[in-house]
Amino acid sequence: MQDDQEPDWDSPLSLSLTPAMLIHSLFMQAQQVHTGEQSCVSDELVVNQVLAVDERNGNRVRLVEQEYAEDDGDDTVWHDWAVEILIGAIWVTGHWHQPVTASPVDWEWCDKQAQAAFSRACVLVGKQVRPGLVVVDELPAPSPTSPRRH
Repeated sequence: MQDDQEPDWDSPLSLSLTPAMLIHSLFMQAQQVHTGEQSCVSDELVVNQVLAVDERNGNRVRLVEQEYAEDDGDDTVWHDWAVEILIGAIWVTGHWHQPVTASPVDWEWCDKQAQAAFSRACVLVGKQVRPGLVVVDELPAPSPTSPRRH
């Protein structure tokens, strides 16, 4: 006789994921991808962020926007959308970036790509994402100071 009982919904599942698999499935449209042992985001440069955490194990996914200027003497200020995935001790990050003076169409493309990657990555920490509305009154202006990225 076959047991018709369902498995417990809180039963842990085990998967084998690699950074390459995450990069291939989530960050194919990203302008830059990398792995690391720590976050590449400087907290003082963050202008917006959304975080999803698996409270059981500390794994997390973060969509973060930051603005910075490179240290090479160029005065261009960049807006960067980054999706960070932390599983265990390994960070996998995808970046989309545009100058703050770029067209709204370029900004919108980067924003949509980063949001889509973040939404898909949230399943790794057992979360789901619902879209929201944002009202933008005017185009972003370059910041009066030029933050530097290290």
